Amino acid sequence: MDELMRRRVYGAEHDDPDPGPRPGHAYRELSGGPLDGLLLDVTGWSDTRLAEGALLLTEIGAYGPGGHSDYGPRPGSDTMWDWRGDTP
Repeated sequence: MDELMRRRVYGAEHDDPDPGPRPGHAYRELSGGPLDGLLLDVTGWSDTRLAEGALLLTEIGAYGPGGHSDYGPRPGSDTMWDWRGDTP
């Protein structure tokens, strides 16, 4: 858990003095692709939404600014989401 608490959360500003996870929130670790290693705050997401995954806006994916990276649940893991590719 200590390692998780040192990670940066997706969407945190680069100059944020505390870009890490917040107590009481639920997170998924992003694995692979341009957002590898970031945490996604999924606090309050429904089971259906969690099962679908998310398209996350990123400037560092294959499509540059305005592009998205697709991440979804890793089979057998409640905490990891794997990269499924980039979209415009």
